[in-house]
Amino acid sequence: MAGTEEESLDDLPPSAKLVYKVLEYNGSLTQKGIVEESMLSARTVRYALERLENIGIVDEDVYFADARQNLYQLDAPQRAEADGGQEACCAE
Repeated sequence: MAGTEEESLDDLPPSAKLVYKVLEYNGSLTQKGIVEESMLSARTVRYALERLENIGIVDEDVYFADARQNLYQLDAPQRAEADGGQEACCAE
């Protein structure tokens, strides 16, 4: 799966899916925040974020409160695709 062209959220391990859901519910978080919310180890969160970044679901940005950390957030167009477009159909 790691070498396929069309890897998606469904192909990722459960830890990556959990990190995705944590970001979906909480918005932008640092890696430390994701570790606290998900109760996964820091190493597992790092691996999950790497996998999510590789398929373009998560964006990494500078955390201005502490430049040593990064802020992770879901990429908006990818979020709509991962939800199956449910937000657009049910917004009425």
